[in-house]
Amino acid sequence: MIRIRKADQRGRTHIDWLDSRHTFSFGDYLDPSQIGFRSLRVINDDWVAPNSGFGMYPHRDMEIVTYVLEGELQHRDSMGHGEVLRAGELQRMTAGTGIRHSEFNPSPTKPVHLYQIWLLPRERGLTPSYEQKAFPAEGRNGRFQLVASPDGKDGSLKIEQDARILLATVPTGRNLHQDLPAGRHAWLQVLRGKLTLNGESLEPGDAAALSDEATLDLQASSDAEVMWFDLA
Repeated sequence: MIRIRKADQRGRTHIDWLDSRHTFSFGDYLDPSQIGFRSLRVINDDWVAPNSGFGMYPHRDMEIVTYVLEGELQHRDSMGHGEVLRAGELQRMTAGTGIRHSEFNPSPTKPVHLYQIWLLPRERGLTPSYEQKAFPAEGRNGRFQLVASPDGKDGSLKIEQDARILLATVPTGRNLHQDLPAGRHAWLQVLRGKLTLNGESLEPGDAAALSDEATLDLQASSDAEVMWFDLA
């Protein structure tokens, strides 16, 4: 079964410094039919204006993954980290027993485009931790590249949940086929470009939830980038 979530169906927060699209219920956007999918709870597609950002705010008992598509993001947290995430880099935080953090666009002229993802952890009360990593772009050209997993396999970020996050870029006119593990569920998020998934047309911001499907078959009509969540 495939359920499509179109980009224009998402919720939205639009203020002077932030334009954010919410795949699932978040903040003032509440849709009882869109609370999450399996362990996924938040997929926010954010544009942050220059010299702007989120002040220090608290989290607990959540796995938080951030992927920067364009621009740079300055991160600070109560664990003492002060890092800059650049385009193509990913960050993972285990909020666990509690953290505070801020995310700021340090550029005076350019917006930053990022995806922020929250997953429920395998258990409550974990020790907070942080990781940041850039993955070679060639490693996902025409194939899926593992970027987060519960065991840190192949140098991926380690998340405290039975979930895996993979990225792929699919050049125009190319196909990408991926078998899906039996008994697992998949969420496919289109980050850039246009493609079809098992015959369904998808554009930037569109997504699809898959259950009881044997394969992912992607065909790009323009250069595309997707994020695949392999979920219990």
